[in-house]
Amino acid sequence: MAKIFVTRKIPGNHLEKLKEVGHEVEISEFDRALTPEELLEKVASKDAILSLLTDEIGGDLMDAAGPQLKLISNYAVGFDNIDVKAATDRQILVANTPCEEVNEAVAEHTWALILALSRRIVEADEATRRGGYKGWEPDIFLGRNLIGKTLGIIGLGRIGGMVARRAKGYNMTVLYNKRSPDPEAEKELGVTFASLDELLAKSDFVSLHVPLSDETRHMVSSDAFSKMKQGAFLLNTARGPIVDEHALVEALRSGHLGGAGLDVYDNEPNIDPELIGMENVVLTPHIASATYEARGKMGELAVSAIIDTFSDKKPDNLVNQEIWGTRRK
Repeated sequence: MAKIFVTRKIPGNHLEKLKEVGHEVEISEFDRALTPEELLEKVASKDAILSLLTDEIGGDLMDAAGPQLKLISNYAVGFDNIDVKAATDRQILVANTPCEEVNEAVAEHTWALILALSRRIVEADEATRRGGYKGWEPDIFLGRNLIGKTLGIIGLGRIGGMVARRAKGYNMTVLYNKRSPDPEAEKELGVTFASLDELLAKSDFVSLHVPLSDETRHMVSSDAFSKMKQGAFLLNTARGPIVDEHALVEALRSGHLGGAGLDVYDNEPNIDPELIGMENVVLTPHIASATYEARGKMGELAVSAIIDTFSDKKPDNLVNQEIWGTRRK
């Protein structure tokens, strides 16, 4: 039997499966992210931690948990909240929850933001609710058609590819940028490889789908915004720190950018107050994967990784697979 700490209750009943197979499960009593001090206290003597992306887990916390800690199962596709190197050095396994359900949800949310921006849906909704609708008028809330426009996708992984596939229905030209060209994706999706500078210069909509790393942190900053097409829109459903938020505010304030659709932020949950006050910005609270299907699958994967690990079965979704043979036992 393993002692497992769950840092916050998750949707669905997947945690019950841990109890059914005999594990001892402690779930945080708080419906919020734990403070670093609370987290340190709660993980002590635990064999596994089921964490969320709001939990910062470094080497100090791993050591505080004790030498019996064997697994950190992260309820998230990303794992930038975990010091994976520190875990690997200690032979602690790290798992995450990548799945097609999440990919589809994020791709759909990206398109929800594109449509909301291009047709000014949020502005129009708010005005209507305030009593601003007096009858049909020829020049209110004029938006932009998507037909024939250019969509630039930075990071053509699973999610980026799903976003590109949906652009076909709008007859959009799709440019993409990644480390190297992907001829197979080009053939399947009808997309065209472009340098980052070319993509920024030609795209009416720029959508970010890269993971957060030292290389991608603030990769979209003042220099990138200056290269973007006048009136273009930026979409970010990846990770907030990929975009320099202060530079984004400047690009929007100057009128160089036409607008932005953001689901993630540079310093979550804090958002630049100017962004909040801008009518041409659509803001959502990190909910791109918030569908019943996606969150349910995430819970299933996070729990399965724990059950498999303590059954001496290698989980399918290990981040540091190379230490499976030398893992803590």
